[in-house]
Amino acid sequence: MSGTQGEVRPVLEVRDLDVDYGARRRRRRALHGVGLSVVPGETVGIIGETGSGKTTLARAVLGLVRPSAGSIVVDGEEVAGHSRRQWRDLRRRGVVQYVFQDPLRSLDPDLTVKASLTEPLLVRGVGADEAADRVRTLLDRVRLDEELLDRLPGEISGGQRQRVAVARALVTEPRLVILDEPVSALDSANRVQVLEILKELRDSGTALVFISHDLGSVAGIADRVAVLYRGELVETGPVRDVVNAPTHPYTRLLLSSAPTLRGDAPADRAEREALRALLHA
Repeated sequence: MSGTQGEVRPVLEVRDLDVDYGARRRRRRALHGVGLSVVPGETVGIIGETGSGKTTLARAVLGLVRPSAGSIVVDGEEVAGHSRRQWRDLRRRGVVQYVFQDPLRSLDPDLTVKASLTEPLLVRGVGADEAADRVRTLLDRVRLDEELLDRLPGEISGGQRQRVAVARALVTEPRLVILDEPVSALDSANRVQVLEILKELRDSGTALVFISHDLGSVAGIADRVAVLYRGELVETGPVRDVVNAPTHPYTRLLLSSAPTLRGDAPADRAEREALRALLHA
């Protein structure tokens, strides 16, 4: 059920979220009053420049920073006040997974691709044979050859590493995947390929939160977008509505920086056509 909420229970629901950094006298508010929901099979794009609060929102949902106020519900479970043990148990269940901008941050440089992909399954008690079968299926899903299994992250290309990182996030069959700038460091061909993989993932029923400063990339796969500016949610809505009729000046500024959407600046033609195809699929 892509892009419609109906009566389906959200996989993620954030209400009135505040996050502050620093001591009392030098406290800085990173997020204020943020609200967001994502249902199964839906992709929500979180858009904003560096410092807008995008990554802070992701870290709060993942339990890496503690909110000052508000509620975070993941798969029906209130997690804003979870202890470290509760978060450890939640992560082991694999309900929510995270994909970094730089896969070298999430892939152990000393582990082969096979070891990186099987480790989360073995921790959960999955047998070696079943884990190997799941890994082979995932490699096909992210368009990677089995010959890469015995290589280290430093021995494969950046595009291949990012697809391994996506596969590692999927290996536990999560309900929610958060992707933080997953294509910004990739070239045009790899960027389009990863976006196609994410679109297929959305269509399979997984909820996605796609964080980016680039509205063009997000518009290719998102159902809805939420625009963050200085820690506040200034605009949200279906991607077509926001792209065609933005109501906030900051959103209009972001759109002016997305030539692949507007066609008013030079851009790689193959990438532009692929993004438009994804948008209209």
